[in-house]
Amino acid sequence: MLHVFYGFECRVFQKVNSHFDKKLLNLFFRYVTHIGGARFTIAVTLLLIIFSPRETRLIAIASALALAASHIPVHFVKLLFPRKRPYLIIEKSKFPANPLQDHSFPSGHTTAVFSVLMPYILFFPQLSFVLIPLGLCVGLSRIYLGLHYPSDVIAGGILGSFTGIFCFYLLWI
Repeated sequence: MLHVFYGFECRVFQKVNSHFDKKLLNLFFRYVTHIGGARFTIAVTLLLIIFSPRETRLIAIASALALAASHIPVHFVKLLFPRKRPYLIIEKSKFPANPLQDHSFPSGHTTAVFSVLMPYILFFPQLSFVLIPLGLCVGLSRIYLGLHYPSDVIAGGILGSFTGIFCFYLLWI
């Protein structure tokens, strides 16, 4: 059963990654992937804490707390499941210069972006129409760039979402 799932996952990866040479997609995904990166997520959460109106500052704090808390399980899961990145395993994978060398499961970028977005989605549900697609684009970018399998991204999205939800309710209850 695992072999069948892995085969399916590799085919999905190859289908997404096969578009790597398309100029506009490449530009878009190379840009959007950084939204889930450490520099961007940390900077945005700190700026939101500093510049948020008093009424929504607690949401920004929940978001920052979720970002920090989400990286603890990511670190340990990467140690427990040392999965090589797909560009190292799947032939003809396309990937950018100087790709990440650590383990791929789960996607840290996807975890980060969903942990930051989820408190805002819960507090301002109308933003979900923009924030959920943004998070999904970050996750898709990780596959497109050859750095993650689809299950890495799904696990990161789930982990980040649960952490964001937990931190939101931790501060609101």
